[in-house]
Formats: sequence, C-alpha cells, structure tokens
Amino acid sequence: MDWTDLIDTAFKVAGNSNQANRAEAVRAVEASVIGGEEPVASTAGRHPDHFRKGVLVLTTHRLLFLKDGKPPVPVPLTAVTDATVARTKLNGEVLTVVALTGSHRFEDVAKAEVFAEQLREASRLARSTPPQAPEPTPSGEQLLNQLERLAALHTSGALTDEEFTRAKHRLLG
Repeated sequence: MDWTDLIDTAFKVAGNSNQANRAEAVRAVEASVIGGEEPVASTAGRHPDHFRKGVLVLTTHRLLFLKDGKPPVPVPLTAVTDATVARTKLNGEVLTVVALTGSHRFEDVAKAEVFAEQLREASRLARSTPPQAPEPTPSGEQLLNQLERLAALHTSGALTDEEFTRAKHRLLG
C-alpha cells in the first residue's frame, strides 16, 4: 500500500470525492514524511473543531489528521499512551488518543475499534523499536541533484511554494 492508496481509501470512507482535496492531502503527507516512515492504515473522522470529516492516517511513526487545505496535525506514536473508543448518539464512534503531547479526540470515526487497535499496536512497535541512526549526510553532488529535482517539481506545479520551501529547508538542514 502506498500513500495515495491509503489517502484515497480514507477520502472514500469520508464521502469526499474531490480529486483536488485528495491530491492536496497526498502532497501534504509526502512533503512531511520522515525517513523510513511507511503507511499503515487510514480512516475518516472529524476533529471536534471541524464540521466536515477529515482523514486519519496511521504511519509507522505518527498519527496524522488531514483536513482540506490545512497542514497535517501529527501525533508521534512513541508518545501515544492510550487509544479508546466510545459510542455516542450525537457524535457516533469517538476515538480518544492520549499521548504525552496531549489528548486528541476524533468524532464519527469510521471503523473506530479496528483503527484504535491498529493504533495501539503501531505505538507498541514504535516504542519497542530502537531509533534508527541518522541518515548519512549527502555528498555535494547528491544534494545538488535533490535540489534540482525539487526545483523541477516546483516548476511543474507538483509542489506549492510552501511545500518547496519546507522540503528545501529539510534538505539543507
């Protein structure tokens, strides 16, 4: 499963068929991917501050909440201490994620029990896996090639100005 499949599935569950929103969500996630991070699962849910549903994306490193045109809200899995599901008449299945970074509540979550179990398992794995050594610093030629690739993506319109700037800063460190 790749990032596009994961996000497309969640958008379908959310009932959002807007291709531009899907593409924006994929670009936002891909621009913020940590080295070695892989997609695990996704579902749809609503943050209490939002009216429409967004997408909850579970990766090997983080839980991300994506909402149309907003930057992803990340929760590191190593900080997650608990994930519970409650059912209410008004808000449907409510997923509460307790983490060292704070408590996060998502309402009307599709298949919340399954997603909560996936979240608990992924957070156990993240805490038990030793941190990876930092990637070696790229050589000057590799860095130049990566910058040229970013510039080409930006010129073609695949990256917005903000995404291009963030990616460039990540490369240059």
